[in-house]
Amino acid sequence: MFIKVINMKIGIIGGSDGLGKTLIYYFRDEFDVTITARDHNKGRKVADELNVNYIESNKQLASMCDMLVVSVPINNTPSVIREVAPFMRKGSVMVDVTSIKEEPLKAMEESLPENVEYIPTHPIFGPRTTELDNQIIALTPTKKGKWYPKVYDYLASKNMRIIETTAEHHDYMMSIVQVLTHFSFISTASAMEKLNVDINETEDYESPIYNLMIDMIARIVSQNPYLTYYIQTMNNNGPTIRKAFSDAVNELRDAIDNENDEKFVEIAIGATKNMGDIQNALGMSDKAITALSHEFTLLNESVGKEIALKHIYSGKVHIGILEKVDGKTATLDNGTKLRVANIEVLSDEELYQWKLENSKHEKHSISCVFKDNVTPNVIVETLEKIEYVIEVSLTDIYQGPQIDEGFKSLTFEVTALSKEAIENVKTVLTGFGGVLR
Repeated sequence: MFIKVINMKIGIIGGSDGLGKTLIYYFRDEFDVTITARDHNKGRKVADELNVNYIESNKQLASMCDMLVVSVPINNTPSVIREVAPFMRKGSVMVDVTSIKEEPLKAMEESLPENVEYIPTHPIFGPRTTELDNQIIALTPTKKGKWYPKVYDYLASKNMRIIETTAEHHDYMMSIVQVLTHFSFISTASAMEKLNVDINETEDYESPIYNLMIDMIARIVSQNPYLTYYIQTMNNNGPTIRKAFSDAVNELRDAIDNENDEKFVEIAIGATKNMGDIQNALGMSDKAITALSHEFTLLNESVGKEIALKHIYSGKVHIGILEKVDGKTATLDNGTKLRVANIEVLSDEELYQWKLENSKHEKHSISCVFKDNVTPNVIVETLEKIEYVIEVSLTDIYQGPQIDEGFKSLTFEVTALSKEAIENVKTVLTGFGGVLR
Protein backbone atom coordinates (compact mmCIF):
# COMPACT_ATOMS: atom_id res chain seq x y z
CA MET A 1 0.00 0.00 0.00
CA PHE A 2 1.05 3.60 -0.60
CA ILE A 3 -0.12 4.58 2.87
CA LYS A 4 2.32 4.62 5.81
CA VAL A 5 5.28 3.34 3.81
CA ILE A 6 7.73 5.25 6.00
CA ASN A 7 10.84 4.22 4.04
CA MET A 8 9.40 5.55 0.78
CA LYS A 9 11.38 8.61 -0.29
CA ILE A 10 9.46 11.67 -1.51
CA GLY A 11 11.32 14.65 -2.95
CA ILE A 12 9.78 18.11 -3.31
CA ILE A 13 11.43 20.56 -5.68
CA GLY A 14 10.36 23.95 -4.36
CA GLY A 15 9.60 22.88 -0.81
CA SER A 16 10.38 26.17 0.92
CA ASP A 17 7.34 28.15 -0.24
CA GLY A 18 3.70 27.94 -1.23
CA LEU A 19 2.07 24.61 -1.91
CA GLY A 20 5.42 22.80 -1.87
CA LYS A 21 5.92 23.80 1.75
CA THR A 22 2.33 22.86 2.60
CA LEU A 23 2.89 19.37 1.18
CA ILE A 24 5.62 18.80 3.76
CA TYR A 25 3.01 18.92 6.55
CA TYR A 26 0.95 16.23 4.79
CA PHE A 27 3.88 13.90 3.97
CA ARG A 28 6.45 14.19 6.76
CA ASP A 29 4.73 11.87 9.25
CA GLU A 30 4.30 9.08 6.71
CA PHE A 31 7.30 9.29 4.41
CA ASP A 32 10.98 10.16 4.21
CA VAL A 33 10.84 13.71 2.80
CA THR A 34 13.65 15.73 1.20
CA ILE A 35 13.25 19.18 -0.33
CA THR A 36 15.15 21.63 -2.53
CA ALA A 37 14.77 25.39 -2.93
CA ARG A 38 16.19 28.22 -5.01
CA ASP A 39 17.29 29.99 -1.83
CA HIS A 40 19.42 27.40 -0.03
CA ASN A 41 19.52 29.30 3.28
CA LYS A 42 15.74 29.55 3.33
CA GLY A 43 15.39 25.92 2.23
CA ARG A 44 17.63 24.65 5.04
CA LYS A 45 15.75 26.76 7.57
CA VAL A 46 12.37 25.37 6.46
CA ALA A 47 13.75 21.82 6.45
CA ASP A 48 15.09 22.23 9.99
CA GLU A 49 11.85 23.77 11.25
CA LEU A 50 9.69 21.03 9.72
CA ASN A 51 12.11 18.17 10.48
CA VAL A 52 12.74 17.02 6.90
CA ASN A 53 15.89 16.65 4.81
CA TYR A 54 17.43 19.31 2.55
CA ILE A 55 19.61 18.93 -0.51
CA GLU A 56 20.87 21.63 -2.88
CA SER A 57 20.70 19.77 -6.21
CA ASN A 58 17.43 19.12 -8.04
CA LYS A 59 19.16 16.49 -10.15
CA GLN A 60 20.53 14.65 -7.13
CA LEU A 61 17.09 14.75 -5.51
CA ALA A 62 15.56 13.20 -8.64
CA SER A 63 18.10 10.38 -8.57
CA MET A 64 17.35 9.38 -4.97
CA CYS A 65 13.53 9.55 -4.73
CA ASP A 66 10.70 7.11 -5.33
CA MET A 67 8.37 10.02 -5.99
CA LEU A 68 9.45 13.46 -7.16
CA VAL A 69 7.02 16.35 -6.74
CA VAL A 70 7.68 19.43 -8.88
CA SER A 71 6.23 22.44 -7.06
CA VAL A 72 7.76 25.50 -8.69
CA PRO A 73 6.20 28.56 -10.39
CA ILE A 74 4.10 27.68 -13.43
CA ASN A 75 6.46 29.37 -15.89
CA ASN A 76 9.44 27.36 -14.57
CA THR A 77 7.70 23.98 -14.33
CA PRO A 78 8.38 22.67 -17.90
CA SER A 79 12.07 23.63 -17.73
CA VAL A 80 12.53 22.03 -14.29
CA ILE A 81 10.84 18.85 -15.53
CA ARG A 82 13.24 18.70 -18.49
CA GLU A 83 16.21 19.49 -16.23
CA VAL A 84 15.67 16.57 -13.84
CA ALA A 85 13.97 14.03 -16.15
CA PRO A 86 17.17 12.20 -17.21
CA PHE A 87 18.15 11.67 -13.56
CA MET A 88 14.92 10.04 -12.36
CA ARG A 89 15.29 6.58 -10.82
CA LYS A 90 14.03 3.57 -12.76
CA GLY A 91 10.55 2.68 -11.55
CA SER A 92 9.97 6.05 -9.88
CA VAL A 93 7.19 8.55 -10.54
CA MET A 94 7.07 12.28 -11.22
CA VAL A 95 4.18 14.47 -10.10
CA ASP A 96 3.65 18.17 -10.70
CA VAL A 97 1.15 20.38 -8.85
CA THR A 98 0.66 23.36 -11.17
CA SER A 99 -2.74 24.74 -12.16
CA ILE A 100 -1.90 24.39 -15.88
CA LYS A 101 -1.62 20.83 -17.14
CA GLU A 102 -1.00 20.80 -20.90
CA GLU A 103 2.52 22.25 -20.83
CA PRO A 104 3.83 20.13 -17.89
CA LEU A 105 2.34 17.01 -19.49
CA LYS A 106 4.07 17.79 -22.78
CA ALA A 107 7.39 18.26 -20.96
CA MET A 108 6.99 14.93 -19.13
CA GLU A 109 6.04 13.03 -22.29
CA GLU A 110 9.00 14.40 -24.23
CA SER A 111 11.75 14.18 -21.60
CA LEU A 112 11.09 11.34 -19.14
CA PRO A 113 12.55 7.85 -19.73
CA GLU A 114 10.03 5.12 -20.51
CA ASN A 115 10.73 3.41 -17.17
CA VAL A 116 9.57 6.47 -15.21
CA GLU A 117 5.86 7.05 -14.60
CA TYR A 118 4.30 10.52 -14.52
CA ILE A 119 1.03 11.84 -13.11
CA PRO A 120 0.22 15.50 -13.81
CA THR A 121 -1.92 16.73 -10.91
CA HIS A 122 -3.61 19.91 -9.77
CA PRO A 123 -4.53 20.27 -6.10
CA ILE A 124 -7.36 22.81 -6.44
CA PHE A 125 -6.68 24.56 -3.15
CA GLY A 126 -4.15 27.05 -1.91
CA PRO A 127 -1.16 26.80 0.45
CA ARG A 128 -3.27 28.20 3.30
CA THR A 129 -5.43 25.06 3.33
CA THR A 130 -4.90 23.15 6.57
CA GLU A 131 -6.86 19.95 5.86
CA LEU A 132 -7.05 17.65 2.81
CA ASP A 133 -10.50 16.42 3.79
CA ASN A 134 -13.05 17.24 1.01
CA GLN A 135 -10.48 19.22 -1.00
CA ILE A 136 -10.46 18.75 -4.78
CA ILE A 137 -7.52 17.35 -6.73
CA ALA A 138 -7.44 16.78 -10.50
CA LEU A 139 -5.42 13.93 -12.04
CA THR A 140 -4.67 14.10 -15.78
CA PRO A 141 -2.70 10.98 -16.75
CA THR A 142 -2.37 9.85 -20.36
CA LYS A 143 -1.55 6.34 -19.15
CA LYS A 144 -1.81 4.57 -15.80
CA GLY A 145 1.09 2.51 -14.48
CA LYS A 146 1.76 0.82 -11.15
CA TRP A 147 1.96 4.11 -9.28
CA TYR A 148 -1.42 5.45 -10.34
CA PRO A 149 -3.65 3.21 -8.17
CA LYS A 150 -1.34 3.78 -5.19
CA VAL A 151 -1.57 7.54 -5.56
CA TYR A 152 -5.31 7.39 -6.13
CA ASP A 153 -5.88 5.21 -3.06
CA TYR A 154 -3.73 7.51 -0.91
CA LEU A 155 -5.72 10.58 -1.97
CA ALA A 156 -8.99 8.72 -1.42
CA SER A 157 -7.84 7.71 2.07
CA LYS A 158 -7.54 11.43 2.87
CA ASN A 159 -11.17 11.86 1.80
CA MET A 160 -10.20 14.09 -1.12
CA ARG A 161 -12.54 14.69 -4.05
CA ILE A 162 -10.67 13.24 -7.04
CA ILE A 163 -11.33 14.35 -10.63
CA GLU A 164 -9.88 12.21 -13.43
CA THR A 165 -9.76 14.10 -16.71
CA THR A 166 -7.55 15.09 -19.64
CA ALA A 167 -5.04 17.91 -19.52
CA GLU A 168 -6.94 19.72 -22.29
CA HIS A 169 -10.30 19.57 -20.54
CA HIS A 170 -8.73 20.49 -17.21
CA ASP A 171 -7.16 23.60 -18.68
CA TYR A 172 -10.40 24.66 -20.33
CA MET A 173 -12.28 24.31 -17.03
CA MET A 174 -9.55 26.22 -15.20
CA SER A 175 -9.80 28.95 -17.81
CA ILE A 176 -13.30 29.54 -16.40
CA VAL A 177 -12.51 28.87 -12.74
CA GLN A 178 -9.25 30.85 -12.69
CA VAL A 179 -8.57 32.86 -15.87
CA LEU A 180 -12.05 34.41 -16.15
CA THR A 181 -12.61 35.01 -12.43
CA HIS A 182 -9.11 36.38 -11.78
CA PHE A 183 -9.35 38.64 -14.83
CA SER A 184 -12.74 40.03 -13.80
CA PHE A 185 -11.78 40.43 -10.11
CA ILE A 186 -8.49 42.19 -10.87
CA SER A 187 -10.29 44.40 -13.41
CA THR A 188 -12.82 45.40 -10.74
CA ALA A 189 -10.07 46.15 -8.21
CA SER A 190 -8.17 48.12 -10.84
CA ALA A 191 -11.29 50.15 -11.70
CA MET A 192 -11.71 51.00 -8.01
CA GLU A 193 -8.09 52.12 -7.87
CA LYS A 194 -8.52 54.31 -10.96
CA LEU A 195 -11.64 55.86 -9.38
CA ASN A 196 -9.64 56.59 -6.20
CA VAL A 197 -12.14 54.59 -4.16
CA ASP A 198 -11.46 54.51 -0.41
CA ILE A 199 -12.39 50.90 0.41
CA ASN A 200 -12.54 51.65 4.14
CA GLU A 201 -15.10 54.40 3.52
CA THR A 202 -17.28 52.11 1.38
CA GLU A 203 -17.51 49.73 4.34
CA ASP A 204 -19.76 52.27 6.07
CA TYR A 205 -22.28 51.65 3.29
CA GLU A 206 -21.56 48.02 2.46
CA SER A 207 -24.22 45.36 2.14
CA PRO A 208 -23.39 41.78 3.20
CA ILE A 209 -23.04 40.77 -0.46
CA TYR A 210 -20.66 43.66 -1.18
CA ASN A 211 -18.66 42.65 1.88
CA LEU A 212 -18.29 39.07 0.60
CA MET A 213 -17.37 40.29 -2.89
CA ILE A 214 -14.68 42.65 -1.60
CA ASP A 215 -13.19 39.86 0.51
CA MET A 216 -13.08 37.53 -2.50
CA ILE A 217 -11.53 40.18 -4.72
CA ALA A 218 -8.96 41.02 -2.05
CA ARG A 219 -8.09 37.32 -1.74
CA ILE A 220 -7.30 37.12 -5.46
CA VAL A 221 -5.43 40.41 -5.87
CA SER A 222 -3.31 39.71 -2.80
CA GLN A 223 -1.85 36.59 -4.43
CA ASN A 224 1.59 36.67 -6.00
CA PRO A 225 0.96 38.84 -9.10
CA TYR A 226 3.42 36.80 -11.12
CA LEU A 227 1.40 33.67 -10.32
CA THR A 228 -1.85 35.26 -11.50
CA TYR A 229 -0.07 36.62 -14.59
CA TYR A 230 1.23 33.19 -15.59
CA ILE A 231 -2.18 31.62 -14.93
CA GLN A 232 -3.46 34.09 -17.54
CA THR A 233 -0.68 33.70 -20.10
CA MET A 234 0.12 29.99 -19.90
CA ASN A 235 -3.44 28.70 -20.26
CA ASN A 236 -3.99 28.17 -23.97
CA ASN A 237 -7.63 29.18 -23.61
CA GLY A 238 -6.77 32.55 -22.10
CA PRO A 239 -7.14 34.80 -25.19
CA THR A 240 -10.60 33.40 -26.00
CA ILE A 241 -11.75 33.76 -22.40
CA ARG A 242 -10.54 37.36 -22.00
CA LYS A 243 -12.11 38.38 -25.31
CA ALA A 244 -15.45 36.89 -24.25
CA PHE A 245 -15.27 38.88 -21.01
CA SER A 246 -14.40 42.12 -22.84
CA ASP A 247 -17.23 41.57 -25.33
CA ALA A 248 -19.69 40.96 -22.50
CA VAL A 249 -18.60 44.14 -20.69
CA ASN A 250 -18.91 46.23 -23.86
CA GLU A 251 -22.31 44.78 -24.73
CA LEU A 252 -23.67 45.52 -21.27
CA ARG A 253 -22.18 49.02 -21.25
CA ASP A 254 -23.68 49.80 -24.66
CA ALA A 255 -27.13 48.60 -23.56
CA ILE A 256 -27.03 50.96 -20.57
CA ASP A 257 -25.47 53.93 -22.40
CA ASN A 258 -28.07 53.59 -25.18
CA GLU A 259 -30.86 53.32 -22.59
CA ASN A 260 -31.87 50.00 -24.15
CA ASP A 261 -33.74 48.46 -21.24
CA GLU A 262 -34.95 45.51 -23.29
CA LYS A 263 -31.40 44.57 -24.25
CA PHE A 264 -30.24 44.94 -20.65
CA VAL A 265 -33.04 42.69 -19.39
CA GLU A 266 -32.31 40.16 -22.14
CA ILE A 267 -28.64 40.02 -21.10
CA ALA A 268 -29.49 39.77 -17.39
CA ILE A 269 -32.09 37.02 -17.87
CA GLY A 270 -29.81 35.02 -20.17
CA ALA A 271 -26.96 35.28 -17.66
CA THR A 272 -29.25 34.25 -14.82
CA LYS A 273 -30.53 31.18 -16.65
CA ASN A 274 -26.98 30.08 -17.35
CA MET A 275 -26.00 30.26 -13.67
CA GLY A 276 -27.69 26.94 -12.96
CA ASP A 277 -29.19 26.27 -9.54
CA ILE A 278 -29.98 29.79 -8.38
CA GLN A 279 -31.75 28.61 -5.23
CA ASN A 280 -28.66 26.69 -4.15
CA ALA A 281 -26.49 29.73 -4.84
CA LEU A 282 -28.83 31.91 -2.77
CA GLY A 283 -28.75 29.34 0.01
CA MET A 284 -24.95 29.17 0.04
CA SER A 285 -24.54 32.96 0.02
CA ASP A 286 -27.20 33.30 2.74
CA LYS A 287 -25.29 30.75 4.79
CA ALA A 288 -22.05 32.70 4.38
CA ILE A 289 -23.75 35.97 5.34
CA THR A 290 -25.44 34.35 8.34
CA ALA A 291 -22.14 32.87 9.48
CA LEU A 292 -20.44 36.27 9.32
CA SER A 293 -23.28 37.96 11.19
CA HIS A 294 -23.40 35.20 13.81
CA GLU A 295 -19.66 35.52 14.46
CA PHE A 296 -19.93 39.28 15.02
CA THR A 297 -22.97 38.76 17.27
CA LEU A 298 -21.05 36.20 19.35
CA LEU A 299 -18.10 38.55 19.68
CA ASN A 300 -20.20 41.57 20.66
CA GLU A 301 -22.10 39.52 23.25
CA SER A 302 -18.81 38.23 24.68
CA VAL A 303 -17.21 41.61 25.46
CA GLY A 304 -16.09 41.53 29.10
CA LYS A 305 -16.18 37.74 29.24
CA GLU A 306 -13.60 35.00 28.83
CA ILE A 307 -13.45 33.78 25.24
CA ALA A 308 -11.43 31.37 23.10
CA LEU A 309 -10.51 32.52 19.58
CA LYS A 310 -8.98 30.00 17.18
CA HIS A 311 -6.90 31.33 14.29
CA ILE A 312 -8.27 29.52 11.24
CA TYR A 313 -4.89 29.30 9.50
CA SER A 314 -2.35 28.69 12.26
CA GLY A 315 -4.78 26.71 14.44
CA LYS A 316 -3.50 28.54 17.54
CA VAL A 317 -6.10 29.17 20.25
CA HIS A 318 -6.01 32.53 22.04
CA ILE A 319 -7.80 32.74 25.40
CA GLY A 320 -8.56 35.84 27.43
CA ILE A 321 -11.15 38.42 28.41
CA LEU A 322 -12.51 40.07 25.26
CA GLU A 323 -11.99 43.80 25.79
CA LYS A 324 -13.50 45.13 22.58
CA VAL A 325 -14.48 44.44 19.00
CA ASP A 326 -13.47 47.42 16.90
CA GLY A 327 -14.32 47.20 13.21
CA LYS A 328 -12.37 44.21 11.93
CA THR A 329 -10.30 43.56 15.07
CA ALA A 330 -10.95 41.69 18.32
CA THR A 331 -8.76 42.67 21.29
CA LEU A 332 -8.13 40.52 24.38
CA ASP A 333 -7.10 41.79 27.81
CA ASN A 334 -3.59 40.37 27.34
CA GLY A 335 -3.03 42.73 24.40
CA THR A 336 -3.62 40.15 21.66
CA LYS A 337 -5.29 41.65 18.58
CA LEU A 338 -6.82 39.37 15.95
CA ARG A 339 -8.55 40.07 12.66
CA VAL A 340 -12.15 38.93 12.94
CA ALA A 341 -11.99 37.45 9.43
CA ASN A 342 -9.20 35.09 10.55
CA ILE A 343 -10.72 33.70 13.75
CA GLU A 344 -13.32 31.21 14.87
CA VAL A 345 -15.12 31.66 18.20
CA LEU A 346 -14.97 28.42 20.14
CA SER A 347 -18.02 27.27 22.07
CA ASP A 348 -18.00 26.94 25.88
CA GLU A 349 -17.64 23.17 25.45
CA GLU A 350 -14.68 23.60 23.07
CA LEU A 351 -13.04 26.10 25.43
CA TYR A 352 -13.43 23.64 28.31
CA GLN A 353 -11.97 20.80 26.23
CA TRP A 354 -9.02 22.97 25.18
CA LYS A 355 -8.28 23.86 28.78
CA LEU A 356 -8.64 20.22 29.76
CA GLU A 357 -6.00 19.21 27.21
CA ASN A 358 -3.62 22.18 27.41
CA SER A 359 -3.88 23.91 30.82
CA LYS A 360 -1.98 23.02 33.97
CA HIS A 361 -4.37 21.30 36.37
CA GLU A 362 -4.81 22.42 39.98
CA LYS A 363 -4.94 19.50 42.43
CA HIS A 364 -5.83 20.12 46.08
CA SER A 365 -6.68 17.96 49.09
CA ILE A 366 -9.47 19.61 51.11
CA SER A 367 -10.66 18.41 54.53
CA CYS A 368 -13.97 19.53 55.99
CA VAL A 369 -15.92 18.59 59.17
CA PHE A 370 -19.61 17.72 58.78
CA LYS A 371 -22.37 16.40 60.98
CA ASP A 372 -22.35 12.63 61.17
CA ASN A 373 -25.52 12.23 59.09
CA VAL A 374 -24.13 13.89 55.94
CA THR A 375 -24.10 11.81 52.73
CA PRO A 376 -20.59 11.98 51.14
CA ASN A 377 -21.68 10.78 47.66
CA VAL A 378 -24.15 13.66 47.33
CA ILE A 379 -21.37 16.13 48.15
CA VAL A 380 -19.02 14.56 45.59
CA GLU A 381 -21.67 14.67 42.85
CA THR A 382 -22.41 18.32 43.62
CA LEU A 383 -18.74 19.35 43.58
CA GLU A 384 -18.17 17.67 40.20
CA LYS A 385 -20.84 19.94 38.68
CA ILE A 386 -18.89 23.11 39.52
CA GLU A 387 -17.52 24.85 36.43
CA TYR A 388 -13.93 23.86 35.59
CA VAL A 389 -13.83 21.10 38.21
CA ILE A 390 -12.47 18.00 36.47
CA GLU A 391 -12.62 15.31 39.12
CA VAL A 392 -13.51 14.90 42.79
CA SER A 393 -12.78 11.82 44.89
CA LEU A 394 -13.41 11.09 48.58
CA THR A 395 -10.06 9.94 49.96
CA ASP A 396 -10.68 9.75 53.73
CA ILE A 397 -13.45 9.62 56.38
CA TYR A 398 -12.17 10.29 59.89
CA GLN A 399 -13.81 10.17 63.30
CA GLY A 400 -11.69 10.33 66.42
CA PRO A 401 -9.54 12.68 68.49
CA GLN A 402 -9.87 16.37 67.51
CA ILE A 403 -13.30 15.68 65.93
CA ASP A 404 -16.35 16.38 68.14
CA GLU A 405 -18.77 13.58 68.81
CA GLY A 406 -21.57 13.45 66.24
CA PHE A 407 -19.26 14.85 63.53
CA LYS A 408 -16.83 13.42 60.99
CA SER A 409 -14.07 14.76 58.79
CA LEU A 410 -14.25 14.16 55.03
CA THR A 411 -11.20 14.65 52.84
CA PHE A 412 -11.70 15.29 49.13
CA GLU A 413 -9.06 15.31 46.41
CA VAL A 414 -10.12 17.92 43.85
CA THR A 415 -8.65 18.37 40.37
CA ALA A 416 -9.66 21.59 38.61
CA LEU A 417 -8.63 23.89 35.78
CA SER A 418 -8.22 27.00 37.94
CA LYS A 419 -7.60 28.19 41.49
CA GLU A 420 -10.95 29.97 41.26
CA ALA A 421 -12.65 26.60 40.77
CA ILE A 422 -10.89 25.29 43.90
CA GLU A 423 -12.17 28.28 45.88
CA ASN A 424 -15.68 27.61 44.56
CA VAL A 425 -15.38 24.04 45.86
CA LYS A 426 -14.56 25.35 49.34
CA THR A 427 -17.56 27.71 49.16
CA VAL A 428 -19.90 24.83 48.30
CA LEU A 429 -18.49 22.69 51.12
CA THR A 430 -19.20 25.39 53.69
CA GLY A 431 -22.61 25.82 52.11
CA PHE A 432 -23.31 22.19 53.00
CA GLY A 433 -22.65 23.16 56.64
CA GLY A 434 -19.04 22.01 56.68
CA VAL A 435 -16.13 23.62 58.52
CA LEU A 436 -12.82 23.65 56.65
CA ARG A 437 -9.92 22.19 58.61
